[in-house]
Amino acid sequence: MPRVLVINPGSTSTKVSVFDDRTCLFTQSVFHDAPQLLSFPTVNDQLAMRMQLVLDLLSEHGIPVTSVDVFVGRGGCAFSQKEGVMEIDEHLVRDTRDDRGGSDHPAKLGVMIAWELARKYSKPAYTLNPTNVDEYIPYARITGLKGVYRRAQSHVLNQKGIARLYAQENGKRYEDLSLIVCHIDGGITISAHQKGKMIDGTEGAGGDGPFTPTRLGSIPVMEVAKYLENHKAEELEAMCSRSGGFVSHFGTSDANKVHKLVLSGDEHACLVWETMIYQICKSVGAMSCVLSGKVDAILLTGGLVRFDDIVMGIRKRCQWIAPVHVYPGEVEQEEMCYEVLKVLTGEKEASRYTGQPVFSGYVWDR
Repeated sequence: MPRVLVINPGSTSTKVSVFDDRTCLFTQSVFHDAPQLLSFPTVNDQLAMRMQLVLDLLSEHGIPVTSVDVFVGRGGCAFSQKEGVMEIDEHLVRDTRDDRGGSDHPAKLGVMIAWELARKYSKPAYTLNPTNVDEYIPYARITGLKGVYRRAQSHVLNQKGIARLYAQENGKRYEDLSLIVCHIDGGITISAHQKGKMIDGTEGAGGDGPFTPTRLGSIPVMEVAKYLENHKAEELEAMCSRSGGFVSHFGTSDANKVHKLVLSGDEHACLVWETMIYQICKSVGAMSCVLSGKVDAILLTGGLVRFDDIVMGIRKRCQWIAPVHVYPGEVEQEEMCYEVLKVLTGEKEASRYTGQPVFSGYVWDR
């Protein structure tokens, strides 16, 4: 019975689980407010802090790290990859650390922590469906600047997990459905799923789509240009993933604190909160057009769907497109464990990182 440690760093939390085969011994999530994370100049600088947190949680639950048989970490930031389980090796870790995929998301730390522990204890390490799985159709890539393309960067792990869960619950196959899946938490991404592929979506950590508790979302390019006249590019980059959204408006990424202001009738908080919901709905509408209006369901998942007014606001504007189904939280821990178990039993085969992106441009770029 293999013991699996699952490590899931997010933009506002670190979630850790231990499984004995498919039995979960514990799952615990630790929230990180923006001021704490912003004290680290880069995401890579958070590695020691998040590593110690993982070790502390294992100790708290009486589980020796030496008893773990396989380490699994959420990933991202290397070159784009295909769907599925991938072995973690030195090449993947190096490109992850160096952000070769062009983003800087805390999910990368899952790969880095799993690798460090696996090396120390001579055990295997894997990752599953990192943030940069690329299944985009050509229309989703092209921009109005030759050679500049939209990137596939989203909550692939949870979105595909929830899509498969919805399909299973309804006696259908994910590969036969057209779905809009919304991950709504510290980061927010909305994606169009067709025949088992994520064919388009918002690039949450790249300044695209709705603003979130930590991200600035889409802003007109000329307004960004004006902002950069008096600010450094590094500040803007941080606001794409760590210091935008609620952090910019209220100095915190804690949605509970902001919602408390909303309930108290604070004018600023009410407007920002409702605008976030409005922008989520705009992205859902865009994805419905990607799917030519033929949408089987809209799936809402992530930590923020615990707030009824968010769900109600989306239903009010989007229910006409397709039925809205709610899956609070996420299924990322289970997905990472169960898919790796299939590799360990020989049911599936893990891929190896190639160091080559799924998409690298067109012939006319050369």
